[in-house]
Amino acid sequence: MQIQPYLFFDNCCQEAVEYYRAALGAEVITLMHYKDGPDKPPAGMENKVMHANFRIGDSLVMASDDCAGKQTGFTGFSLAVTVADEAEAERVFSALAVDGEVRLALAKTFWSPRFGMVADRFSVLWMINTVS
Repeated sequence: MQIQPYLFFDNCCQEAVEYYRAALGAEVITLMHYKDGPDKPPAGMENKVMHANFRIGDSLVMASDDCAGKQTGFTGFSLAVTVADEAEAERVFSALAVDGEVRLALAKTFWSPRFGMVADRFSVLWMINTVS
């Protein structure tokens, strides 16, 4: 069994995927637009992302633009990233913090040489944790 996050963006999924590609080295596996599906796309959603699947490290993340017309929001959860060393923690944290909001500055804790929390520019909350 695997649990994979599925993120619904407010009409900016493609931008988010490109952002994660640059910031985290995400590898895009699938990127389909509503216009590419077999059914008529919802009005105004033709060029929006129907489904994206991308790999960050060993993890898969799925995403799309929300076609239900409801405002999306990323509350009540975070994506936890574990990195091997302090330099990688600094790099990842800094990349996600660009145009985002630092919630807890990256610092030494009793369980980790570097731990911090940052909401990226799409309001997705990330927890960065260093193993050693």
